[in-house]
Amino acid sequence: MNGGLVPLILMGLVVLLPLLWVIGTFNGLIRLRNQCREAWAGIDTELKRRYDLVPRLVEVVKGYAQYERDVLERVVAARAAAVVSTGSPASQARDEQQLVGALRNFFGIVERYPDLQANRSFLALQEELVNTEDRIAAARRFYNANVRDFNTRTQVFPANLLAGAFGFQAAEFFEVDDHTVRAAPAVTFGPAPAAPVA
Repeated sequence: MNGGLVPLILMGLVVLLPLLWVIGTFNGLIRLRNQCREAWAGIDTELKRRYDLVPRLVEVVKGYAQYERDVLERVVAARAAAVVSTGSPASQARDEQQLVGALRNFFGIVERYPDLQANRSFLALQEELVNTEDRIAAARRFYNANVRDFNTRTQVFPANLLAGAFGFQAAEFFEVDDHTVRAAPAVTFGPAPAAPVA
C-alpha cells in the first residue's frame, strides 16, 4: 500500500499547489483592487470638503472684491465642473486642475484687499482650505501608491497571466498637472552687497 500512496500524494500536490497559487494570487489582486477603490474614496471625500469650502470663501470675498466678479464667477464655474466630474481619474484631474488654477487667481485677487486679509472668517476659511489641500495631496499619494502596487501585481509574470484571464485592468494614477510644482525654481545671482564701511 505504501508504494501506491506516494504517487497519489505527489499527484495531489501537483494539482493542489497550482490551485492554491491561483486562489492566493486572485485574492491578492482583489485585495489590491479594493485598496485602490478605498483610496479613491478618500480622495473623493477630501475633494468634496474642498467643494464645500469654495462657495463659503467666495461669499466672504464678494463683499470686499465687488469689481472682481469675473474671477469669482470663474471659481464658481470651475467648482461646479469639478463637482459633477465622475469620470476616470485622468478626466477628474483635468477638472481639478481648472479649479486649482481658478483658486490661484482668486487668491491673487485677495492680496489686493488688505481688509479682507484681516477678516477672521476669511482667514479661518483660508486656513481650512490649506489644510484640505494638504489632505488631498496625502490622499492622492496614498491612492497612487495603491495603484502602483496593483498595477505592478497585474503586470509581473506569472500573475499577469491570471490577471489577464480574469479581466483585471491597470488602474489610472490621479495626477494633477501642476507645472509650478514641476518647474525648477528661478535662481538669480545679483551683485554682491557692498561691504559696510567701518
